[in-house]
Amino acid sequence: MVNFSLEGKLALVTGASYGIGFAIASGFAKAGATIVFNDIKQELVDRGLAAYQEAGIKAHGYVCDVTNEEQVNAFIRQIEKELGTIDILVNNAGIIKRIPMVEMSAAEFRQVIDVDLNAPFIVSKAVIPGMIKKGHGKIINICSMMSELGRETVSAYAAAKGGLKMLTRNIASEYGEFNIQCNGIGPGYIATPQTAPLRERQADGSRHPFDAFIVAKTPAARWGSPEDLVGPAVFLASEASDFVNGHVLYVDGGILAYIGKQPK
Repeated sequence: MVNFSLEGKLALVTGASYGIGFAIASGFAKAGATIVFNDIKQELVDRGLAAYQEAGIKAHGYVCDVTNEEQVNAFIRQIEKELGTIDILVNNAGIIKRIPMVEMSAAEFRQVIDVDLNAPFIVSKAVIPGMIKKGHGKIINICSMMSELGRETVSAYAAAKGGLKMLTRNIASEYGEFNIQCNGIGPGYIATPQTAPLRERQADGSRHPFDAFIVAKTPAARWGSPEDLVGPAVFLASEASDFVNGHVLYVDGGILAYIGKQPK
């Protein structure tokens, strides 16, 4: 029998107060895991705790800046002291700055790299020793279609997510012998509150141009939902994926497989 259960597992999902991280953590909880999450401000942690409570989930929320190595190390020590060794890590916290490359400052570029690439390195580095000691571990990095594709205005994000794909493969290469599996999930275009303005109907009732573009580029002919990511995440967090390592699972409705429709 394939074991998709997360019963008795402790899962840390970074930046999971809302959105994709919240959906994944909620799915883990339904599969039996104890949930820990962080955010950068207490108000965001409180918002997340309220949302989990409303969903009937007991979650443990902490304030931590995942780009700060000292804070992360203290955070992981606190979790280990209060709740135990982390079995599952999802590096979900991330930012994007949509700025044309020639208009983007080096400081802005570095900030995106810091949150989207350096932070997963810092947090993974902090949890791996405990996973080695325990004899197993699952690390899931939230990558992106921009781990494979370029697009205007997202040079820093694409560079970070491309780097995160390779960090995923390297963690798998370096720590696979310790029964640690590190894989990525590459979401397609997901319908979240952050993307809602891109899906609003125009005054004449037509689709927003970007909405029409995405639907035309997606064989599934729709945006994904955060819930579409839950099954793949539970699979990669469970014993069902114990021989899957260094892989990025693209949950994109088929965009990466599709050249697009011929113009009329």
